Amino acid sequence: MATFLTADRLLKALRDEGLTVVEHRSWRTNNRNHKGGIGPMHGVMIHHTVTSGTMSSVELCYNGHSALPGPLCHGVIAKDGTVYLVGHGRTNHAGLGDDDVLQAVIAERELPPDNEANTDGNRHFYGFEAINLGDGKDPWPAAQLLAIERAAAAVCRAHGWSERSVLGHLEWQPGKVDPRGFTMDSMRGRIGTRLDGEPERPPAAKPPKPTYEPFPGAPFFKVGRNSAVVTAMGKRLVAEGCGRYSVGPGPRWSEADRKSYAAWQRKLGYSGADADGIPGKTSWDRLRVPNV
Repeated sequence: MATFLTADRLLKALRDEGLTVVEHRSWRTNNRNHKGGIGPMHGVMIHHTVTSGTMSSVELCYNGHSALPGPLCHGVIAKDGTVYLVGHGRTNHAGLGDDDVLQAVIAERELPPDNEANTDGNRHFYGFEAINLGDGKDPWPAAQLLAIERAAAAVCRAHGWSERSVLGHLEWQPGKVDPRGFTMDSMRGRIGTRLDGEPERPPAAKPPKPTYEPFPGAPFFKVGRNSAVVTAMGKRLVAEGCGRYSVGPGPRWSEADRKSYAAWQRKLGYSGADADGIPGKTSWDRLRVPNV
């Protein structure tokens, strides 16, 4: 018996499948649970919104309208493939459908014609609304179709279901036509292929490259100069084994700083006047003083 995924598990499942997910407003507590139970869960239902515009569609699905209170689904799939989570728990998306269809979904076999409306689908199905006018002319961008595939596969993977646990609204409730513009058989084929492989996780973010203080110029280093840059420089000199401090380093340029920097210059191979303890650009760049 499949229990409805917690908000954290649902969010993780979608993101692990490579989706960009936006948590819209208070989606975690936006539901219709006061109107009936939720679960056991048996499948994923795909819809189209009959609207255009991303945020207006998301708000509509979050709030609903006078004839149908929200939330109207669990996630809204935008044209660019972004998934906006708008509800968690019971939502107004499936309505009454055919009990024979439900049994076929549970058994993961071919769906029979939907010719009855006698079973509460809001209790048993996750729902995703894809933004589309549903007129047969509004295009389905590749990114949006891929997101539908990924979203359905993510929930199926989390529950151990096959693609046979995914259906369209038109396969559940008599008189419905959504989603219009692609076939559910083709979408189930895509989902099945995806489930046969590993989820496509987004690439790990590369750590930012360290940045360093630019050379402030030789005149910067004079008696009385007080700057966090001087402290950062002194710490780097100590790390390089060139510190000549009895106390510190600190922010005020001192003779100890000059002697320490001279030791760094000699470590680099400079001598004589080139190792006078006043930083030059080449030796400064090699010291790599972190930004302050």
